[in-house]
Amino acid sequence: MTPDKVKAFFTCLQKLNPEPKGELFYTNPFTLLVAVALSAQATDKGVNKATPALFRAADTPAKMVALGEEKIRDHIKTIGLFNAKAKNIYAMSVLLIEKYGGVVPANRDHLMTLPGVGRKTANVVLNMAFGHPTMAVDTHIFRVSNRTGLAAGKTPDKVEAKLERVVPDAFKQHAHHWLILHGRYICKARTPLCGSCPVYDQCGYRKKIKI
Repeated sequence: MTPDKVKAFFTCLQKLNPEPKGELFYTNPFTLLVAVALSAQATDKGVNKATPALFRAADTPAKMVALGEEKIRDHIKTIGLFNAKAKNIYAMSVLLIEKYGGVVPANRDHLMTLPGVGRKTANVVLNMAFGHPTMAVDTHIFRVSNRTGLAAGKTPDKVEAKLERVVPDAFKQHAHHWLILHGRYICKARTPLCGSCPVYDQCGYRKKIKI
């Protein structure tokens, strides 16, 4: 995708949704961190069904530790991999208290020292909680970036690096949300809705349906 097409691509998505928001429920940086960690190999809808009650009981690391691993597990047992996730959330909360004074750090390397927190989760938290222009490459962004020719790469890290190079600064703050939403609702995995695509003219997908 040429620089002019990249600019047109994001200009279009921006006009349609000037202030895109994530779809996970959260109330502060800590609950966002927990929600994003829970969303690994799970849907946002599934996570959102479980977290309101969890966050009413514990919306800080101290409250989460007090709640305990067993009760955390009871709250999230409808989410895939809930045993491992409950263990990670408890351990994450302990480490946040011991190492960061109970405050979620606004630093990728620090975030990635927490149990259950990988680069994608760290990037989401940095973007949504702290306003950093990060690119959190999930399956939707990976697919859209490769399919459209926006940022081709064989791994999420390579796609992230390419996005950081090609996305104009004016769009970087919201780029990952636009791409996630586009992949979730239009540029779907099995059957992309090319006939409804607002960025059809910019897309380089060779098999796209003619309109």
